[in-house]
Amino acid sequence: MFALSICICTYKRPALLRRLLQAILTQTLRNVVVEVVVVDNDQEQSAATVLHEMQAIFGNRLKALNLANSNISLARNAAIAAASSPWIVMIDDDEVPVADWLAQLLKVQASEQADVVFAPVLPEYAVSTPQWIREGGYFDRRRLPTGTRIDHRDARSGNVLVRRSLLQSLTEAQQDGLGPFDPAFGTTGGEDSMLFRRLDHMGAAMVWCDEAPADEYIPAERASAKWLLQRSYRTGQLFMRTELAMQTGIKKLSAALILSARAGLQFILALLFALLLLPFKALRSFSWLRVAASQLGKLSYFWGKASHAYGNANQEAKN
Repeated sequence: MFALSICICTYKRPALLRRLLQAILTQTLRNVVVEVVVVDNDQEQSAATVLHEMQAIFGNRLKALNLANSNISLARNAAIAAASSPWIVMIDDDEVPVADWLAQLLKVQASEQADVVFAPVLPEYAVSTPQWIREGGYFDRRRLPTGTRIDHRDARSGNVLVRRSLLQSLTEAQQDGLGPFDPAFGTTGGEDSMLFRRLDHMGAAMVWCDEAPADEYIPAERASAKWLLQRSYRTGQLFMRTELAMQTGIKKLSAALILSARAGLQFILALLFALLLLPFKALRSFSWLRVAASQLGKLSYFWGKASHAYGNANQEAKN
C-alpha cells in the first residue's frame, strides 16, 4: 500500500482552500493512502471554518495546524513535520489539480524511479483580467515532456512530489534543525529555490510529469504592469541571493563579481531595447522592461534590503 501526505500552507484564502480540498476528495486513486496536512499561517485563523467543515468529510485523514508567525518556511516545515507518509506532495492553496493528478505523479515516479516529480502550474485568470495580460503569457511557465530530467531552474514548491527521506536529510543539515526550508527566506521568498538547489546538489533524481497540471488562480490585482515589474525585480533579487548563498569564500566573491557585471550590462541593453521598441511594439517593449527590472533586482542585492513577499500586506505575493 502506497502512502503519501499532501502538505498545504494557507493564508487568508479560505474560498480557494475549500476548492483545493474538494478537488483532493475527487482524486482517482487505487491502493494509495492519502493524508492531508494544512497549516493556517494566519494568526486570525481565517481557514478555521473551512477546515472544520472539511474535517467532517476527511475525518482523521486531515490534520489542521495553526502557525501565527507569518513565515512561509516555518509553515512548510510545520506541515512536513506533521506528515506521516514516506512521500510528500506540496501544492499551494490557490491551485486546483486535475482529477488524476496524484495518479499521474505516482505513475511517473514509479516509471522513472524519481526522488522528486514536478508538474505544470497553469494560470487561471480572473474574469476582469485585461487581454494584453492573457496574450503576454506573463504567468506562463515552461513545460517539458514527461520523464525529462530537470534541475533547480525548473523547480518550485507548488505541485511537486518529494521523497520524504530527502527532506529529512536536509533538515539534519540545517543549523536550526527546524525543517528543510530555510527560515531566513521565509518572508522574502526563495525558500523553495534554496531547497531544490540543495536537493540538486545532493544528486536527487528530479523529473517532469506533464500530465498532472494544476490551475493557479491569478487575482485581478496581479494583472497589472506594476505588479509584474515588481515581481521581476524581486525574482532577480532572489536569484542573486540564492545563487550566492550556495557559494563560499573566494568562489562567492568571484561569482558576485561576474553576476553583477553581467546584470549591469543586461540592464543597460534591456532598458535600451525597451525604449527603442516603445513607439512601435508596446508589449515587446514591456517584455524588455521586465528584463531590465529583473537585472536591477539582481544588482539591488548589493545595496538594498531584501523585498518581503510574505507576512502582513505582502503575503499575497508568490515566487
